[in-house]
Amino acid sequence: MIRISTLASGSSGNAILVRAGSTALLIDAGLSAKALGALLKTLDTPPQSLDGILLTHEHGDHSRGLKVLCTKYEIPVFTTALTSRELHRTLPSVDWRLFSSGSSFDLGNFRISSFSVPHDAADPVGFVLSHGTSSFAVATDLGHPTKQVLNSLRGVNGLLVECNHDEALLQNDIKRPWSVKQRILSRHGHLSNQSAASLVADIASPALSHVLLAHLSEDCNSPSLATSAIRETLTHAGLHDTHVMCPGSPEHPLPCTITL
Repeated sequence: MIRISTLASGSSGNAILVRAGSTALLIDAGLSAKALGALLKTLDTPPQSLDGILLTHEHGDHSRGLKVLCTKYEIPVFTTALTSRELHRTLPSVDWRLFSSGSSFDLGNFRISSFSVPHDAADPVGFVLSHGTSSFAVATDLGHPTKQVLNSLRGVNGLLVECNHDEALLQNDIKRPWSVKQRILSRHGHLSNQSAASLVADIASPALSHVLLAHLSEDCNSPSLATSAIRETLTHAGLHDTHVMCPGSPEHPLPCTITL
């Protein structure tokens, strides 16, 4: 059994707690250490009980809390060499545990497989975490679903996938300059609702019981638009029993927990 708790999701910060038996891991630490500590304690998992932090990439909305969290509690951080190099100057005392993108390793009760994702970072990755017969994947901050991404996600029981923006809302947004819109829409930017729906359509199977929608733009998306796009795809595939959830929405406030 795997328990997944989304603590934060979006440009203001991202963090996911994943537990199996006595093993507790944090995927990304994009909030302050104080905020993360408070959220973890509400889930009966104080920071000092964490067995490690899996870091997808170096951007601040995924790494903001690392310095204080890791210094105070001596939590090891598992990431690639290029990602650690980007952060080493500001995080010299972190206990880095390095792996190569595409490799797999054991950590406590989990078998963890990594895969490369296309994003404007040094060496961004996604993860599939397995325990017993259950598996959970994280695919966020990617501009498009490559064959490697799709192959890595097939057969998982739970998926956290980025639904960053609605393309029409992004194109019509007056707050963002065109250069920012180009970055978001690029093949190394962020997934739109339709791109995420296409990804789900490609990997969907009866094994997929939960889809969690992540990293929604506050200005250029909404939970209703994102969930509608994914549910339509699943319905078309004949998968009527897959739960689609948007952590952080009124329907599923944070922290949002599921069990696989």
